[in-house]
Amino acid sequence: MFSSVFQSPAKYIQGKNLLSEIGQHVSYIGKRPLLTADQTVWDLTKEKVTKSFKQTGTEFDFALFGGESSRKEIDRLTNEGQKNDFVIGLGGGKTLDAAKATADKLGVPIVIVPTTASTDAPTSALSVIYTEEGAFESYKFYSRNPDLVLVDTQVIVNAPVRLFASGMADAMATLVEAKASMKSGSLTMAGGKATIAAQAITEVCEDILFTHGEAAFRAVEKHLVTPQVEAVIEANTLLSGLGFENGGLAAAHAIHNGFTALDGPIHHLTHGEKVAYGILVQLVLENRTFDEIDLYLTFFRAIHMPVTLEELHLQDAAYEDLLKVGTLAVSENETLKNLSPDITAE
Repeated sequence: MFSSVFQSPAKYIQGKNLLSEIGQHVSYIGKRPLLTADQTVWDLTKEKVTKSFKQTGTEFDFALFGGESSRKEIDRLTNEGQKNDFVIGLGGGKTLDAAKATADKLGVPIVIVPTTASTDAPTSALSVIYTEEGAFESYKFYSRNPDLVLVDTQVIVNAPVRLFASGMADAMATLVEAKASMKSGSLTMAGGKATIAAQAITEVCEDILFTHGEAAFRAVEKHLVTPQVEAVIEANTLLSGLGFENGGLAAAHAIHNGFTALDGPIHHLTHGEKVAYGILVQLVLENRTFDEIDLYLTFFRAIHMPVTLEELHLQDAAYEDLLKVGTLAVSENETLKNLSPDITAE
């Protein structure tokens, strides 16, 4: 019989202009970090980060992230970090996943600094590993969650609103998938049964999104940090992160991963945009009522998420192509079985 398990990052800090204080916040973790970010993020944050480290007398090494959270990229970053005593991942989901994997291989602490609220990757003890070409390969699990997650809400509202909305779509999957996983008695990403705490977190995550999501979306369009924005950033990042890891995944994320089997314009869509469609597919697979499904449809429409194959650029996809998505989604390593092991690719 499996035990109930709950896991979380050691510390989570969220607020405005925290990037200007990064040196102070990471000073207790180590002496010389390896910091990785992609070129776009580094161009936007270099001045603040460098100034903060200078103020605390912290030396750091920078390694440019190559763009794909692949085994080859992780090996390269690991070689770069041989003299460092902790790792800082600064950026979006793939950067953060690669940073976590690098810290794990080096056996050192990891600090996660998301620059968008576009996924629930920051708080988790796992990475999604992709091939060099960007196709989903596997999940990589770690023995512990990040030592610190530092969320600068001003940085996040300065990012494109599309990324913020994508984070809401990703977070909206939290309760939908956790309910299915709990109903089937599946094990969570944490390696046990879901706790009562995890169930409560998934419920409040969805409640915040439905209550404050549209207002927050409109505020972020104007690059404003409002109470609604703060609440939704926490839902996108902390609540969704704790919720998916401790509550369980099911069909929505499996379908997202299934889309990586295809070539073409769909790869220009964000993680959350593909998850939004995956949520709707899961609701149909669960035989939910139209009124239930319409709640999610209406919400996704309001925040400009795709809800049709045409909006996924798949209006001309052949049945054989869609079958590739289904085949990958129901594969052995995927989480669709947590909804039902009887669902086929067809």
